[in-house]
Amino acid sequence: MDKKTYFDTSKIKGKAQSVIAGETAKALMHFCEQEPEFEQAIEQSGKSFSDCLNSITKDVSASKPGISDFEMYSRAVKFYFSIATIEFIMNINLSGNNGAASVASAEHKSDVLSVSLDELLDF
Repeated sequence: MDKKTYFDTSKIKGKAQSVIAGETAKALMHFCEQEPEFEQAIEQSGKSFSDCLNSITKDVSASKPGISDFEMYSRAVKFYFSIATIEFIMNINLSGNNGAASVASAEHKSDVLSVSLDELLDF
């Protein structure tokens, strides 16, 4: 699959679809790189990226003008692979090295905090 052609955002129509197209495309391309089975599911789906964006934004309207990133990525993955689940994990690095791994950070596990973003959705 030619991912750049499939995930081309230049022809996306619709305000909500245009807003989420770029980041959704990046995430899905990254998932394809991580998991060939996911890429295969997209290839064999017979669905377009535009169809995916329309599905994600189906209930976005004037009365509900947005969607969370978590929900957006979850819907995108499920659009192509209905039984897949997606985990959201955030790491906070207290040593201030902008996410770069270092020996000092590895030695001081307390410098890195981790939380499942799925847990935040339950608040």
